[in-house]
Amino acid sequence: MGVHKTLTDVFLCVYAADVDAVIMLTQTPAVHTVSAGQEIVLNCSIPRDDGNSVSWYKQTPKGTPQYVPRLYRSNSSPTFGTGFSSDRFNSKASSNVYYQLIIKQTEEGDCCLKCSSSVLEDC
Repeated sequence: MGVHKTLTDVFLCVYAADVDAVIMLTQTPAVHTVSAGQEIVLNCSIPRDDGNSVSWYKQTPKGTPQYVPRLYRSNSSPTFGTGFSSDRFNSKASSNVYYQLIIKQTEEGDCCLKCSSSVLEDC
């Protein structure tokens, strides 16, 4: 019998100090259960093309959010946070508003993943 782990995604609101609107990012699936070792694809969509990057974060109970990969639209390859690598994780954009996180072989600790978009204005 294999180990099953629930990977949970949430809706995430991103607030910026100089922005009057809230950007709602949509993640799908909301909850996904897989056996350890399976591949999973998580989707993140942005309502409009105004972000410079999309990051995926792993949040553990009582822990600090850790960024897994960050994908800049001007760069075709994601950058990875400490402890994460392209051996198991990948991120790609099929457009400037639709992003994916791919976990090639899930492990028991792969849970609570969230996407976020950074909006940087020219100064």
